[in-house]
Amino acid sequence: MSLLLLECEFVQHKIPIAQLGPQAEAMAGAVSSCVHCGFCLPACPTYQVLGEEMDSPRGRIFLMKDVLEGNLALEEALPYIDRCLGCLGCEPACPSGVPYRNLLTPFRAHAEQRRKRSLFDRLLRQVVLQTLPYPGRFRASARLGKLAAFTAPLLPTRLRNMLAMLPAHIPPARPLPTFTPAVGPRRARVALLAGCAQQVLAPQINHAAIRVLSHSGVDVLTPRGQSCCGALSAHTGAAQQAKRLARRNLAAFPLEVDCVVTTAAGCGSGMHEYPLWFRGEPDEAAARRLAEQTKDVCAFLDELGGYRPAALAAPVRVAYHDACHLSHGQGVAAQPRRLLGLIGNLELLDVPGGEFCCGSAGTYNLEQPQTAHELGRRKAEAILSTGAQAVATGNIGCMVQVEQHLAALGRPLPVRHTIEWLADAAAG
Repeated sequence: MSLLLLECEFVQHKIPIAQLGPQAEAMAGAVSSCVHCGFCLPACPTYQVLGEEMDSPRGRIFLMKDVLEGNLALEEALPYIDRCLGCLGCEPACPSGVPYRNLLTPFRAHAEQRRKRSLFDRLLRQVVLQTLPYPGRFRASARLGKLAAFTAPLLPTRLRNMLAMLPAHIPPARPLPTFTPAVGPRRARVALLAGCAQQVLAPQINHAAIRVLSHSGVDVLTPRGQSCCGALSAHTGAAQQAKRLARRNLAAFPLEVDCVVTTAAGCGSGMHEYPLWFRGEPDEAAARRLAEQTKDVCAFLDELGGYRPAALAAPVRVAYHDACHLSHGQGVAAQPRRLLGLIGNLELLDVPGGEFCCGSAGTYNLEQPQTAHELGRRKAEAILSTGAQAVATGNIGCMVQVEQHLAALGRPLPVRHTIEWLADAAAG
C-alpha cells in the first residue's frame, strides 16, 4: 500500500490517509484485519464492566474508522476511545490477528492534535506528562503531594484521586551502578532500562534485578543517558514527547550487548512499539534494532537458564498476577511462572480471570477513575479468592493498583515484583 495514494481501501470503505502520516499503513492493516466476529468482546475488561458495544475493541475499531472516513465527529467517538485501557487483551483473543495496538496508539496521537480540552484538563494533563516520566520531578512532586494531603477535601475530584494514589511512604533515591560485573564466568552482557516512576516508587526492583542477573553470570550496564521509555506519553496521545524520550534511549543504549532488559511490563511493551512510533522517519531502523534487543528480565533469565534458587525460609502461597503489557503485549506469561516454580517453599497460584486488566494501565486510573476502581476491586477479590498470602507481578503500575485495592478490602497482602522473589531466593 503506497503512501503516495490519496486513499486506502478497507473492505468497501475508503479512508483518506493524507491526514494520518507514515503510520497509515499500520492503521490500515488493523482496520482491514477486523472481520467483526466479536471474539474480542468477552476478552475486553471495559466491555465486561460497561456492557456497551462501543466500549469493546470491535466497537472502537468501527468508531475510529468512521472518524477517519469523516462519517463521525471526533468528539462523539472520544469518550469510548478514552475509556480503552490499551491492555491488548483483545489481541490474543482475536482469531484474525488484528494488531489493535497499531491502530489505537496512532489514533490517539491523531485525535490529540484535534480535540478540545478544558483549561483544567490541559493543566492536569501537563502536570502528569511533565512529572511522571522524570524521576527527579516525580519524587519532588510526590513528596509535595504528601505534605499537601490535608488540602485534599478542597480539591477537584481528579486531583484528590491523584493524591490518594500516592503511597504512604516515598523511599529514598537509590542510584543504580553504571556497571555490575558477573559473578563467576560471564555468560551474557545486558543493558538495564531504569524506568521512571518505578525508580521513585520501588527502587529496590532494579537493584534486585541487578543482583539476580549478576549472580546468574551476567554483566549489567545501566546507561546514564537513558530516559523514560515514552510509553506513558504515547498511550495518551502525546506522540512528540514520546518520540523525544525514545530518541534519548536510541542514543543511550549500546548495541554491543546481548539484550536490553526491562523490569516494567509497560516499558518493555512501549519499547517494542518504537518501530511504529518512528515509522517512515530516519530513526526507524535504530528503533527497530532497539525493539528487537529488548526483553523482559524474566524472559531473559528463563532463556538464559541456570537460575538455581535456594528455598524460602518458610512456606508461602503466592498469587501470580499477569501484567497486561507483559502477557498480552509481549507474550511473556509462562517464563515468570517457570522461574517462580523453581523456588522451594513457594506455592504458586493462578488468579481466576487473570487475563483481565487490574485497571492501572499507565495513567488510566487518573483519567478514568470509576472504571479503574471497579477493575481494581474485581482483581483484588479474585486474588483473595485463591487464599494467597502474597502477590507477584511484573509491573509497577499493577503493584500499586493491586496493593491499594487489597487494602481497601481490608485484606492487605505483600505485593512484590517477580524479580524481588527471585532475588530473595537467589540470596538464600
